Amino acid sequence: MQALHRKDPDTAMAGSLKQDLSRSTGSRSAGYRAADRMHALLAGLGPGSTAFVSHPEPTSFGDPARGRQLLAGNHLINGEIIAAPGLSLWDVAADAPGLDAMMLHDFKWLDDLAALGTKPARELAQRWLSDWITRYGRGRGPGWTPDLTARRIMRWISHTVLLLGADGSALAPRYFRSLSHQTVFLSRRWRTAASGRPRFEALCGMMYAGLSLSGFEDKVAAASKALDQACRREIDAQGALASRNPEDMLDVLSLLTWVAEAVEARGLPPSLEQAKAITRMAPSLRALRHRDGTLLRGHGGGRGAPGHLKGALARTGVAGLSEAPSVMGFARLAAGGTTVLIDAATPPRGAAALSAHASTLAFEMTSGVHPLIVSCGPATGFGPEWRRAARATASHSTLELDGLSSSRLITRARKPGEIEALAQVPTRVTVEIYDGPLGMSGRLMTHDGYDASHGLTHARQMELDGAGRVLSGTDTLAALSEGAHLRCDRAAAGTRGTGLPYSLRFHLAPDVEAEIDMGGTAVSLVAGEGEVWIFRARGAELRLAPSVVLERDRLKPRATRQIVLAGHVQDYAVEIGWSLTRAT
Repeated sequence: MQALHRKDPDTAMAGSLKQDLSRSTGSRSAGYRAADRMHALLAGLGPGSTAFVSHPEPTSFGDPARGRQLLAGNHLINGEIIAAPGLSLWDVAADAPGLDAMMLHDFKWLDDLAALGTKPARELAQRWLSDWITRYGRGRGPGWTPDLTARRIMRWISHTVLLLGADGSALAPRYFRSLSHQTVFLSRRWRTAASGRPRFEALCGMMYAGLSLSGFEDKVAAASKALDQACRREIDAQGALASRNPEDMLDVLSLLTWVAEAVEARGLPPSLEQAKAITRMAPSLRALRHRDGTLLRGHGGGRGAPGHLKGALARTGVAGLSEAPSVMGFARLAAGGTTVLIDAATPPRGAAALSAHASTLAFEMTSGVHPLIVSCGPATGFGPEWRRAARATASHSTLELDGLSSSRLITRARKPGEIEALAQVPTRVTVEIYDGPLGMSGRLMTHDGYDASHGLTHARQMELDGAGRVLSGTDTLAALSEGAHLRCDRAAAGTRGTGLPYSLRFHLAPDVEAEIDMGGTAVSLVAGEGEVWIFRARGAELRLAPSVVLERDRLKPRATRQIVLAGHVQDYAVEIGWSLTRAT
């Protein structure tokens, strides 16, 4: 996969992002880290809990296959499989600095051992938890941020049976003392969590602890009030989040639904503000779902764990699909079992720029339960190089110009665990919605991500017929003014008259078989159960090339292929036409 091309940073943009980025787990500033450490140490001085007053339902679930890998001593950290049988997880993490190693402190791996549920899995979970308390329980280490602490608290409580069952009762005093310590820390530091999902995680973690641990019941009212405020400020009228990450939206909806159920189980009054947020979010989340039941993978989000999306929507009790022309900046075309979702807005800003992708005007397409056109994915767990490459325009199904992404990453000296923010983004993205005869739906979209550097505006027109059998598209690059002509001339000065190169990419789902057909003018695509689609193009050279899909539940990138339409921009404009037609 082509690496992201980076140019000099926009220093003004970098300065405006500094405050938001400093609160993020992966890029927390030295000041925030120092305050975290101080509060983590002081939090251990207060009184503790020794029992539960209730035991809420788990908020997350794991994979027994990953649990078996952990038992075998195999760890996927920073994109590498580390075989360390018999070694403590925290020894492995200490030797593998970086964001992925830091995220081990949220205890997500505990879900996998709990899903396995065997005696060896229970013993390993108890041993690693005890080791964490010994090494980090007094406020040391990288795991003391509000969102990581909240996720850790919720997993410790929800997996109490695993951790304290059988011969784990001797662990109980240290377990409850550490839970109390972490809850006090969270009550003092949740306000410093980054906006969006980290803020909701921190507050729901406070609710979880307050509803579960004796002696902390007084935390519930304050946390619920702050959660009301977050719902008003951070979930818009459509139920969308500023991160534009559909999986963030799913996680926040799941947390709010869990809180509502836990509050009801305790006989406490429900929150009207939180209920209204759930009502806004559920229909919009359905609009970001493909027909195969998975989420659009946008701006760092994955497809969602199997069954998680369906279960989360069912638990809300809210029916219906949003009829808005776009949800969270994603335009939707759907007919006859075919779903097309298009990134049709500017990339997210603020703290969300740390996970944003250069995916403007990229799309994903599903036919029935079969994914057809995809993006490469978020690369979570595959290390910083894969994560950086996955955010590039070349990793999405859209047009890339001159080897440059439509948005760039802020370039700076990187430290272990630090992530680059997306900047120099398109400032203007337009969407025109229209309908045609026989149920045809169309979208005409533009973005100016290449205007400042190359003088060229990218326009993409997409139409889906009423039967969902034909998706047709036209991609255009054009210089629209005299000033744009000058910028285009400067950018093309070193090409010796060949013009500016472009690549229009269509990444295929891994299960799709592809073959060049019709004398090199088309590609035959065979999806599951023998369904055949024909891809045709005009105005560009057509070829098949290798690609990958980065799936969170796999140890290695999954090989697939991509259709590439390549050519050069000359005379200030180029137009490429293409279509996908389902065969009879």
